[in-house]
Amino acid sequence: MSDIIQLLPESVANQIAAGEIIQRPASVVKELLENAVDSGASRISVIIKDAGKTLIQVIDDGSGMSETDARMAFERHATSKIRKADDLYAIRSMGFRGEALASVAAVAEVTLLSKREENELGTEIVIRATELISQEPVACNKGSNIAVKNLFFNVPARRKFLKSDTYEFRLIISELQRIALAFPDLEFNLQHNNNEIFNLTACNFKQRIIQIFGKAMNLGLIDIKTNTTLIKIFGYISKIENTKKSHGEQFFFVNNRFMRHPYFHKALMNAYERLITPDSMPSYFIFFEVDPEKIDVNIHPTKTEIKFEDEQAIWQILHATIKESLGKFSVAPTLDFDAEMSIEIPVLSKNTHIRFPSININPDFNPFETDEFKSKQHSSTKDYLKNINIKHWENLYSGFENEKKETPETVIPNLFDDDNSGLPLTPVIMQLKNKYILIPIKSGLMIVDQKRAHERILYENFMETLSGTSGISQQSLFPQVIELSAQDHNLLMEYLDEINHGGFDIRDFGSNSIVVNGCPANISNPNPKELIEKIILEISLNPPQPDVHAKEFMALVLSKASAIPYGKMLSSEEMRELTDKLFGCANHNFSPDGKPVISIISIDEFEKKLK
Repeated sequence: MSDIIQLLPESVANQIAAGEIIQRPASVVKELLENAVDSGASRISVIIKDAGKTLIQVIDDGSGMSETDARMAFERHATSKIRKADDLYAIRSMGFRGEALASVAAVAEVTLLSKREENELGTEIVIRATELISQEPVACNKGSNIAVKNLFFNVPARRKFLKSDTYEFRLIISELQRIALAFPDLEFNLQHNNNEIFNLTACNFKQRIIQIFGKAMNLGLIDIKTNTTLIKIFGYISKIENTKKSHGEQFFFVNNRFMRHPYFHKALMNAYERLITPDSMPSYFIFFEVDPEKIDVNIHPTKTEIKFEDEQAIWQILHATIKESLGKFSVAPTLDFDAEMSIEIPVLSKNTHIRFPSININPDFNPFETDEFKSKQHSSTKDYLKNINIKHWENLYSGFENEKKETPETVIPNLFDDDNSGLPLTPVIMQLKNKYILIPIKSGLMIVDQKRAHERILYENFMETLSGTSGISQQSLFPQVIELSAQDHNLLMEYLDEINHGGFDIRDFGSNSIVVNGCPANISNPNPKELIEKIILEISLNPPQPDVHAKEFMALVLSKASAIPYGKMLSSEEMRELTDKLFGCANHNFSPDGKPVISIISIDEFEKKLK
């Protein structure tokens, strides 16, 4: 039997390595941005076509590369950051393993232009699926300009499983946000299909947050800061009243590198415990500065998971820092000294007459004396009170003189109808914990989940609307302009036609803003900003599945976003109307996402509990 183990061809090995590092267009953007930052650039431009499937181009004004370095950069494990194994534990640069460009070149067509400041000419290199096509000198600007075209052209299975352009571009935006937040002193520009998405100028950290997530963040942040021998922590967290229902504004950085760390996230959420509702999520932008020898950044191919040597101690420090900042804010709110304020301070002169405050006192004032008491001329307080009490005592019997005696059976109303439907004839209905509606029926007690019931009602209404002509929109007297993050704006634009077809009237207002002219008429007292945030949250948390029709998906999203929330107190009339509409639905037992709406506790169950 012949030997069966053999070395893989270089091209195949590169494609396998690329599968770990280059998972989608956003992965390419991340690697190229990190290289640009490491080059010492002050301005970085990113040009995207078709969410990166057609083109990803990153241009920087960094140090550039020599002819030899430009060619060596595409070899696997060729790096300028590491010379020996110990260097892995002193890493401060973004990229260091030398796999990024080799992995990108294995699954795309790559063109690199690079020039150092001291050289007259730069170098142009063209590589296609690991194969070197050309290398020649060329006139170009200082820095590097790398264009990645036709990503995954030679791996059709990988390209096939990429999602919609909107989804893929959202991930690209996310990668750029992480780099831009970590390096606010650099300029970033992002274009997609010839549309400018970001143009971020150099600034401080808080201003960078505002540049990316909007001006509304300005007054909604609390700064945190602590410095210990183990770690330095600084950044911003959101105020209690500025927490959101959505994820997406939670960032941890260690030594300027973005990281995901569920353990530290738990420390932060624990600090907010009992201050915010369980379904709320605070925004945070937190930097850790720690000795590189105390962390390991090489445990994951994308370097987003980092191991700390003293995790438990850092957990306690972070938790205490957050609690301290929240406590300080609750006692003494921070002042915005940049805001324009006008306080009029009186100026005294030598001739100014100073008048001391005075107060008028009535020595005969009696706080227990009433007008009725004063009008009576009684010889003593005792006699007056006695007469008052007698009068009130006699009033207790008024109205009972002609009342007929009735048996208890005639006083209790008949709660049940006669058609055996189980529903009450006389409306007896109550709300429990502002979450459940309780209705007595023949067989026991019916419990209705108010939010899921409303979701079912709205879902069937939206399905009917989306199946026919456009829904009826209730126009606002004053249209509301809402500023969104670039990521949320991009997501909303993908589904804008379907949302408007469901009864909304939303238009793009430019600069990542929208204007809401109207909301569906079947939603009572809508809050446009809150509705839009909920719609974005539902789409991002539950993206459409391949086997779900677009109409059903949008009806589900709109119904979940528009339904009355838990915690809302309902009047008897509102509860009655809600249950009447629920039982008019084709499927009143389950919510649109398959959760039970109704539960019945039988009389037998009650009797068992009371034995």
